[in-house]
Amino acid sequence: MVQTRSTSGVDVPATPSGRPRSSGNAAPSTRKATGSVRSRKSSAGPNGRSARRPSSSSSSVSSSFASASWVYIPDTLTLIWLAISLPLVIWDTGYVLGRPWTMPGGSLHWPIWSPYALYGEVDHMYGFKQWNAQNGFTAAQGTLNLIETALYFVYLYIWQTHGQALVSGGRKGLVGRAAAWAVILILSSSIMTLSKTVLYWLNEYYSGFDNIAQNDIYSLIFLWIIPNGAWLVLPTWMIYKIGGETIDALASTADHVKEE
Repeated sequence: MVQTRSTSGVDVPATPSGRPRSSGNAAPSTRKATGSVRSRKSSAGPNGRSARRPSSSSSSVSSSFASASWVYIPDTLTLIWLAISLPLVIWDTGYVLGRPWTMPGGSLHWPIWSPYALYGEVDHMYGFKQWNAQNGFTAAQGTLNLIETALYFVYLYIWQTHGQALVSGGRKGLVGRAAAWAVILILSSSIMTLSKTVLYWLNEYYSGFDNIAQNDIYSLIFLWIIPNGAWLVLPTWMIYKIGGETIDALASTADHVKEE
């Protein structure tokens, strides 16, 4: 029996032919999981009747979702990551683009950016060594951080202003063009975050670890590798999860159109 790959966020409906069916007279089942992109192209049961829709007592919000071809619902880990990372990126970008005033001895250093007195010794890209050498790489990445962060905030704005609850008290979801824009924005931003972080690590590698080689192993792991590694792991996971779910939803839609 051939089955479509199960991901954590796509409900791919059973099709009239060539798809697994449940035993007996039960209606074809759909894959359901805590997910982000949920395809709803087919809702007919085996007897040609429509799958169950919200009752007349349901809210109009649920009715609009019931008629949608697919639904995007942000997953918990993505929202947690954005809640943690966005303030940190704003803080970091403020330091980088505010230099030299945000550096030790600068008028803006205390108290907001005082931890960078230590981090500038851990990573010289943030310290006086590269600042005095007029190395503009960190500032260039900081400028891209502004664009990346703006995209994330537009994504959150669309979700908050256009989102509707799938069920009473449930997390907001998006349908239609708003859903499409949200998925494009979160994928684009995640790819941007990952590529910038990979570039930062590669720059260090091809520079002979010139800016971090002075650290002992403890400082290197806990003050550089783990903090910077988070911006590799989480965006990669978001790209894999949301991108995979989107591909599955689009493939399901294409299969449905082909069969019609």
